[in-house]
Amino acid sequence: MELWDLYDKDGNKTGEVWERKPMNYLNIPEGRYHIVGDILVKHVDGTFLLTKRDPSKDIYPGCWEPGAGGAAQQGEEPYACAVRELFEETGLTADSMELIGTSISERSHALYYSYLAVVSCDKDSVVLQEGETTDYKWVDAKGLLDYAESADAMRNHVERYRGFINELEDEIGYDQ
Repeated sequence: MELWDLYDKDGNKTGEVWERKPMNYLNIPEGRYHIVGDILVKHVDGTFLLTKRDPSKDIYPGCWEPGAGGAAQQGEEPYACAVRELFEETGLTADSMELIGTSISERSHALYYSYLAVVSCDKDSVVLQEGETTDYKWVDAKGLLDYAESADAMRNHVERYRGFINELEDEIGYDQ
């Protein structure tokens, strides 16, 4: 059983707890949210990790997404959630992790904490989590931006990283 603390829109715990079941995040009461740690993974060589979601996932099955992420467990803060989710879904531990954005989703009742994790691991050391991810690939900055602008991109993920993506476009002089 997976339990989530619920929060108000300002990130304050309400004292309420939600039991996660498939798709029931849509039934979280109005004005209540759960925390999601969202991690964009950058290797020290400048490449970025894309992972392919398991086809059994209830949201975006089989789609590629930038990095890793998931919901905070009861009693878990956003940063600890991001560290745990990164390791669970990829087997990687970040050399550094910086908060690069926060956002809210009324539809999924989620408070997103988006991080940039920098890793220096062997790029073949990614370990996929059964039931979560089925494949991975490293792409250069242009590859990440091409993904972000493609019809296959998970738009809500891309928008959570919009500030970082805009800076990266400027940095490399990206012109699709």
